[in-house]
Amino acid sequence: MSSTHNLHRGMVFRHDGQLFTLLDFSVSQSGKQRPTVHLKVRSLKSGNTGERSLDELGKIDEVPADIRAMQYLYAAGKDRVFMDTESFEQYTLPADAVGRDADFLAEGENYRVLAIEGQPFAVQLPPVVVVTVVETAPSAHGGGGSSVYKEAKLAGGAAIHVPLFIKNGDRIRVKTDTRDYQGKEH
Repeated sequence: MSSTHNLHRGMVFRHDGQLFTLLDFSVSQSGKQRPTVHLKVRSLKSGNTGERSLDELGKIDEVPADIRAMQYLYAAGKDRVFMDTESFEQYTLPADAVGRDADFLAEGENYRVLAIEGQPFAVQLPPVVVVTVVETAPSAHGGGGSSVYKEAKLAGGAAIHVPLFIKNGDRIRVKTDTRDYQGKEH
C-alpha cells in the first residue's frame, strides 16, 4: 500500500487487476479542503495514458519492478526470445509485450526490459535507434527539396518515409515513438 510520501515516478502499481506505471504526480489544495493528489499514469497493457486522482484509485499497491539488461536472440513466430545478460536465462516475451517495437529489434543487441515480480514484461526501446534500410526505390538527387520523401523498408520490418538520397544498405536513425526519420548514420 502506498501513501503520498511513498509515490515516485516510474513506480508500477496494480489497480482493478491492471498494471500501471506512474508518470507524474502533483498535490493541490484550495482553501480548507483536504489536499488532492493528481496522478498521470500509463497502462502497461494498452500503453494509454490518463490522469486520475488518488481518491479515485483508493489505496494503491506497488508491484515490485526493475529494469534488466537483456539481449535479443531471435523471433519465435510472433514472440521474441531474450536472454538475461547476468543470469543467462532465456525468456520468451509474447507479441503483445513487444508490440510494434518488434520492428526495431536487432538480433544480438542489448535492450532494457521491464521485469515485474521477477518476470520480463515489456521492452523499453531507446528514443532513437539505428537501423539498416533493406528495400527502397533507387536514390535520387535533385528535383525536390528536403521535404520530398519515399518509402523504405527497414531490417526489422518497419516501413517509414525517408529522403530521396537514402539507398539500400544505408544505416539511419529513427525516432521509435513516431517512426520518423532522424538522419543518416555515418
